[in-house]
Amino acid sequence: MNLVKQAAFSAIIAIALLAAASQSATAQDLKIGVVNVPVLMQRAPQATVAMDALQEEFAPRQREVLARQKEFEDLSEKVQRDVAVMGETERRNAEKDLRDLQREVARLQNEFQEDLNLRRNEELGNLQRALLKEVQEYAQSAGFDLVVGDGVLYASNTINITESVLKAMEANFQAAGN
Repeated sequence: MNLVKQAAFSAIIAIALLAAASQSATAQDLKIGVVNVPVLMQRAPQATVAMDALQEEFAPRQREVLARQKEFEDLSEKVQRDVAVMGETERRNAEKDLRDLQREVARLQNEFQEDLNLRRNEELGNLQRALLKEVQEYAQSAGFDLVVGDGVLYASNTINITESVLKAMEANFQAAGN
């Protein structure tokens, strides 16, 4: 369904561009630009800072999950090694402890992954809003009439403003003191 919407959006943009280009000679020349949003999301310093902050925020929990996994592996090896000399009750208790620890590790991993995904999506949403604002500000200051993002199948280098927008984002990032 998303592909259908994207194709429809691309068709509408193409029709609008053709209509604008085919207007009479009295119409002013349009200044059109194309921005590669994934490139901006990948290379913007704001994205790097956001992802580094997420890594730092979740590092303690990741260490906790890894420690519990190591504890489970160590206990599992011990039980495997000593199972032959254990009594029936001792073996059952060790297997129960092993199952309990395995469940706890799985729960910790799931909670960690869910929380990380939630925070990552939150940060990506903030980054996308900031990116949109930066593109709009750049387009206005550079006098663009139309800037197109996703859904572009081809754009010549003369109208691709991704690098210029990226430079503006880097300059704004530096000006903000980061």
